[in-house]
Amino acid sequence: MKDTFTNFNEYFLLFPEEVQLKMEILRKAIHSQNPNLEEYIGYQMPAFKYKEQPLVYFAAYKNHIGFYPLPGAIVHFENDFIERKFKYSKGAVQFPLKEDLPLDLIEKIVLFRISEIDKSK
Repeated sequence: MKDTFTNFNEYFLLFPEEVQLKMEILRKAIHSQNPNLEEYIGYQMPAFKYKEQPLVYFAAYKNHIGFYPLPGAIVHFENDFIERKFKYSKGAVQFPLKEDLPLDLIEKIVLFRISEIDKSK
């Protein structure tokens, strides 16, 4: 895998078409929550900033898309992850590639992160 990416498209092209499509759906779902989100590459992953603060990251793997909304969001949505049977840790949740992305949950997480950042300013 390439060491440095300059944009989402370079990252997406490393994966099969069906994974690229899922990542594009995820990208659009995140953008749909606020027009002021900025795309960047952070920790070698596609990421978003809001008001110059990291919002969420994501990365594709062999069997899942890892979604990294920072620890506060993981704690806040833990029951949702348990109910929907998603694997998660203190910093990430896994969305299996063989399933549809949980866009409703992703959008709630993004809005939660935006509110966390707004409250911190």
